[in-house]
Amino acid sequence: MQRPGMRYWIALLAVFSLAFGIVWVWVAFVPLAFLDPEYPAWLAKQRMLARCDVGELLVVGDSRAAVDVIPALLPMRATNLAVGGGSPIEAYVAVSRALACPALPKRVVVSFDAGHFTGPDLFWERSVRFGFISADDLRDLRRVSRQLDDRSVLDLRSDGLPPTMRSALYMLRFPSLYFNSLAKGGAFLRWWGNRQTLAEVTASRGQYFFGTEPGSSMVAVEGYMRSFVPLPVLDHYFDRMLRLLASRGIEVDFIPMPINDATDGVVRAGVREAFAAYLASYAARYPNFRLVGDAMPHWPDRWFGDNFAHLNPAGAQRFSAALAAWLSATTGRSAEHAERGAELVVE
Repeated sequence: MQRPGMRYWIALLAVFSLAFGIVWVWVAFVPLAFLDPEYPAWLAKQRMLARCDVGELLVVGDSRAAVDVIPALLPMRATNLAVGGGSPIEAYVAVSRALACPALPKRVVVSFDAGHFTGPDLFWERSVRFGFISADDLRDLRRVSRQLDDRSVLDLRSDGLPPTMRSALYMLRFPSLYFNSLAKGGAFLRWWGNRQTLAEVTASRGQYFFGTEPGSSMVAVEGYMRSFVPLPVLDHYFDRMLRLLASRGIEVDFIPMPINDATDGVVRAGVREAFAAYLASYAARYPNFRLVGDAMPHWPDRWFGDNFAHLNPAGAQRFSAALAAWLSATTGRSAEHAERGAELVVE
């Protein structure tokens, strides 16, 4: 016969287990209700990939590319799969999935700022947390990190969890990893806003905005870099992506997004030169890859919406129109002639 105290503890454990189970189901199946406002933008891109809706032109890269390239203004059906904090790891994952589709893109635009080659950014907070990176991708990253003796991406978080355990818990959508978002999102209060964002980013074929101020004179990351030294693990995935695209005969244009004049004025010459040399070395290695224009083009501050050098809506429209003209002038030409195409950046 159970004592009353024992029955109390059993009942308490049952209630706790039930509540924890309900939260776990909520975290696993209703992430739109509570995850960060950027999550639906990532989800829209994942769904386009799952449908193999990649179009003729595929854009991969970081948040500047996600903002600056508006597919609706381009002369062919395009899909913008660039993501906030994106590195060559996310770009490789996106490209490899796109190339598993029946209809392949004819051209790929790649764009990263220099900082996304030299240090990890939001890999765990965005790429893994939002489900963009799969369990297989994480296993591959652990293998590559061991091979290169570069654990910088795996060890990015300081939560005390070993990367293998953290990976497993994220794949299981373990609730404790999401309690912060649950608290900030009120468990379900982000549902309506996130649904609207999902619809908008789906309609825009992956483009979305960050800062929208009518100008910014704040210095972006390039202005604080003392040197340009790519991380081995990020260089590996960049090379791997280009090698994969070369094997399929797909043209690749590295198109740097502009920085504002305030940042351009303080960038160290050695950083600019090393970044350009790094990209030029890949252009020499892969005939299907080319750097388009300056490695760090700059525009007047009025076209930028925040201190991360994201273009504001007027700036993004201006850039996309220039990109559209350049694409129209170079599509179907050889690499040699393409480099002589229309000007991409208009002062």
